Amino acid sequence: MNLLFLLPNTSKKKISLFSLLSFSVLVIAAMAFPFMEAVVGFMILMYLFETYLDLRQHAALKLPTLPKPLEGVISQDKFQKSRAYSLDKSRFHFVHEFVTILMDSTILFFGVLPWLWKKSGHFVTSVGLNAENEIVHTLAFLAGVMIWSQITDLPFSLYSTFVIEARHGFNKQTLRLFFLDMIKSILLSVLIGPPIVAIIILIVQNGGPYLALYLWGFMFVLSIVMMTVYPVLIAPLFNKFTPLPEGQLREKIEKLAASLKFPLKKLFVIDGSTRSSHSNAYMYGFFKNKRIVLYDTLVQQCKGDDDEVVAVIAHELGHWKLNHTLYSFVAVQILTLLQFGGYTLVRNSTDLFRSFGFDTQPVLIGLVIFQHTVIPLQHLVSFGLNLVSRAFEFQADAFAKKLGYATPLRSGLVKLQEENLSAMNTDPWYSAYHYSHPPLVERLAALDKSDKKDD
Repeated sequence: MNLLFLLPNTSKKKISLFSLLSFSVLVIAAMAFPFMEAVVGFMILMYLFETYLDLRQHAALKLPTLPKPLEGVISQDKFQKSRAYSLDKSRFHFVHEFVTILMDSTILFFGVLPWLWKKSGHFVTSVGLNAENEIVHTLAFLAGVMIWSQITDLPFSLYSTFVIEARHGFNKQTLRLFFLDMIKSILLSVLIGPPIVAIIILIVQNGGPYLALYLWGFMFVLSIVMMTVYPVLIAPLFNKFTPLPEGQLREKIEKLAASLKFPLKKLFVIDGSTRSSHSNAYMYGFFKNKRIVLYDTLVQQCKGDDDEVVAVIAHELGHWKLNHTLYSFVAVQILTLLQFGGYTLVRNSTDLFRSFGFDTQPVLIGLVIFQHTVIPLQHLVSFGLNLVSRAFEFQADAFAKKLGYATPLRSGLVKLQEENLSAMNTDPWYSAYHYSHPPLVERLAALDKSDKKDD
């Protein structure tokens, strides 16, 4: 259960649609609808549906042979390792999801949230603070939520990291580093969270008729600040960033960036190998201050063929050149505004709060309840955004191909698939619902189709 909804997530599952929210408001006004029971019921229905998709994917992962398009492309040894890794993760996922739906449903159905809200108020009073101060009360409530989340998430994180990832050769971090990262994350939450919570509560209490605009404006500024601060101040707390050494790889990347007029200011290598042997690359920055970051694992995996790394960068630059990042950012801002607009319509609904067991209407609780009541819309929007994201990936691949990187892009995608032991066989329903990136088979087929058109 994501109780930190007050920090609107840019992930696809946290966004809602205004028109259907308006319909929900009409229902609220008309009758004392059993919202909590409906929410729990839909959560269970979605769990059953997604479990069905998981079973389809599990069956696909058990297939003993490669998809025909990958025969002779992926080595049999890598396929067997990928199959074992994917099946291990799939089994773990079944257990994790069952425990999660069980806990989330229990918390809502048995009124754990209102109980914790009251207990946090008693705690505030017991230490000599004013429980009538909603900001103080809310921070105490969030502290309880954080403690609970850390306790319940820890066994799964440990098993995933030190059993599954270690079993298949990916985990590189020690227990000391694992817990050090966890402590850093908690301290950052304690440092950054309270001011943000306080400002949001004050905005809601004093926002008036333009509340949605004020909330959106604050979150817009906050997102810009965090995108600026995170890579400079926060990310270095967890990883070491070093300039990419002089050499052919650096020269090729800088030449490519210059040819596209990409304002590359810094080119880093990150020590991802200290935690995992999985590989990645990304870019960030505003306006004329762009930076590219390569995982050292990516550089190592493509060692001996710099063009494969450059092809991956060409794909990422395609997202920038085709304005995918800008389109996504604008879409998120619009949907966030609609999200807050929907919240302002229901935040004073006494029936809604009472249905979840609350006899008061705290700001944070209203945001949490609102999040749960729009779960159906979150799934619809998530699916729609996945479709858009997949289209963007195909376009970025085509962009890299037009730059002359078709061959190294193919080999780079194959190598990344092999080295990361990504699933080779995927169920089409599961892929369409969950994947924001097309499976390797579809990406290679799209590149081949482009080749035939060019011929």
